[in-house]
Amino acid sequence: MSEHREDSSATDTTEDRAQYLTFALDGEEYAVDILRVQEIRGYSSVTSIPNAPAYVKGVMNLRGTVVPVFDMRLKFGMEPREPDRFTVIVVVNVGTRVVGLIVDSVSDVLDIAADAIEPTPDLGAGVDTTVMQGIARTNDRLVTLLAIDAIVDLDGKGARPVREAVAA
Repeated sequence: MSEHREDSSATDTTEDRAQYLTFALDGEEYAVDILRVQEIRGYSSVTSIPNAPAYVKGVMNLRGTVVPVFDMRLKFGMEPREPDRFTVIVVVNVGTRVVGLIVDSVSDVLDIAADAIEPTPDLGAGVDTTVMQGIARTNDRLVTLLAIDAIVDLDGKGARPVREAVAA
């Protein structure tokens, strides 16, 4: 994993910037706040949980702690894919919980200025954008910043997969 820094001017302060871990899903780039990331693990099989939603792949043992593992492709309504050598589990902290997120691959760490983040666009009433924190403009690309609390759904409101919400 390489670290990538955006150009910064002498007037930028640390309060105006944040670091994000970027990863790929179905050819698109997503990011989560690096302060929420506990570790990145190579993909390994997990223990299935009966009657769980399809995106909950199961649980894994992380140094004596049982950690739920979500398949982000399924959570976002994408086609499933067999894990390969690039597939990883990003372990994140959400409140007092620890959760593993299966992603296609990890890209890098971006240092993003606050003024480079656009609010989540209005995609219409049928699209659930609660899982999005915003869109970052970085060089010549756009990166979707994810609201990890909404993805893990601590409040139990049950955000629908993005592509499912579009079809509704």
